[in-house]
Amino acid sequence: MMISENRSLFLGKRLRLAAPRPEDAEIIARWTEDSEFLRNADTDTARPHTPEEVARGFASTPRSFEFHLRTLEEDRLIGFVSIENIEWNNQCGELSIGIGQAEDRGQGYGSEALGLILRYAFEELNLYRVQLDVIANNSRAIHTYEKAGFQVEGRKRQAVYRDGVRDDRLVMGMLLPEWQERKKQLNHPNGGS
Repeated sequence: MMISENRSLFLGKRLRLAAPRPEDAEIIARWTEDSEFLRNADTDTARPHTPEEVARGFASTPRSFEFHLRTLEEDRLIGFVSIENIEWNNQCGELSIGIGQAEDRGQGYGSEALGLILRYAFEELNLYRVQLDVIANNSRAIHTYEKAGFQVEGRKRQAVYRDGVRDDRLVMGMLLPEWQERKKQLNHPNGGS
């Protein structure tokens, strides 16, 4: 078994998986006023949320583990990531991720957060499969997911209707053996070659 450089379950190079704090609700409520954030994070009707509504969603359950993404340098909240709807008998869960501020998107935080939550899902929760869904026009997210090792497994045709346009919703997944192989390649001294 390959031992990773960073043995901390919650720490990456620039980010950490953190427990939600009461003051986070106010920040996340402001993010919900950004329609781009809302429309890429979810397919529900976009609407701003109050801090109280946001705070009610913070609770982890036996089938859901939510973390807030904080920068190591400034301890600044930049997003969230979770494994939800876990079916323990099937060792499957669904991944959700969001980077709140527009200026934090495209900075590599999403890729780092994916690495952290996948390590948690496969090594701590002992899942065999992690899946997500993404709107087909969200090319930046799809690229990030594919770079992390997710594969497109299915397509829900014309499942999203926005601004008079129908779009597909892609189902993407990753299996434990794929994660292990990817991790082995990343830890290989020659970068997997």
